[in-house]
Amino acid sequence: MTANKFFQSLGLTKTNLYIFLIALAVLVVGYIFMAVGKTYDVLSLYVSPIILTIGYVVILPMSILYKRNKSE
Repeated sequence: MTANKFFQSLGLTKTNLYIFLIALAVLVVGYIFMAVGKTYDVLSLYVSPIILTIGYVVILPMSILYKRNKSE
């Protein structure tokens, strides 16, 4: 079974892959913000956790659960 058939059997498409890559980019940005800021900086205390929460709770599950409506 090729990788393409495997992903299609799971119901995953290129759109799911693109959303997943966006989620990974958001998570990387969140961790970079956390590392760049000082210990009690606004960037590392408030902005970074919000970005990471959005990445883990919203975008990453959306990349798995997203299905395009098929017009027949």
